[in-house]
Amino acid sequence: MVSYGRKLNKFGSPCPEVYGFVQNSGLLSLCTIGYEVADKGLITAFIERWHRDTNSFHLPMGEMTITLDDVSSILHIPIMGQFPTYMTLGYDESSSLLVELLGVVQTRANEELRQCRSSYVRLSWLREVYEDSCTGQLWEYGARAFLLHLVGCTIFADKSATSISVSYLALFRDLPVCGGYAWGAAALAYTYEQLGDACFAHTRQLGGYITLIQVRLTINLM
Repeated sequence: MVSYGRKLNKFGSPCPEVYGFVQNSGLLSLCTIGYEVADKGLITAFIERWHRDTNSFHLPMGEMTITLDDVSSILHIPIMGQFPTYMTLGYDESSSLLVELLGVVQTRANEELRQCRSSYVRLSWLREVYEDSCTGQLWEYGARAFLLHLVGCTIFADKSATSISVSYLALFRDLPVCGGYAWGAAALAYTYEQLGDACFAHTRQLGGYITLIQVRLTINLM
């Protein structure tokens, strides 16, 4: 399991010109929430009690789960609104999306996709795009790079610990609209999926937002 707290702290807060876009997205609180180190013993012990059919932890005293109310209380992101759905993109579609929404040249987009060997981009690459966009005062491009990096380190974190699917970039096509998404509902669905995969004996990694899981489990033990 990987906690991205250090990556977020290193990246820091968005610049003033980008801050408004991030605030309007409903995801601003994620910039300052995140454990740098995960409690592997605690999380592993609970994963062994996760039941895929009920999406809950089966404990000696009964069942416990992570709810939308937990997501709202812990992460402070919207749980009401349109569910942010996306479609898996191919190589050519991903390349075109990077050019359109991040303002990078085609060769740079293609090089990054080849580097990742799939329709993914590295988090370190997104930080470079963000810095270049801010230097060029291309604030909307910078905001999209920042937001994609943010969800890649938090609610949509995958097992790679280094990259994020380009498919999520489409959610930030219209920056004013993305603030109406039910990010909390999407985060919960993604967390359930990752926990469901992790409870199999052959699975050796856990994706998803570790901070959300750890805080909820800690609250249960109090």
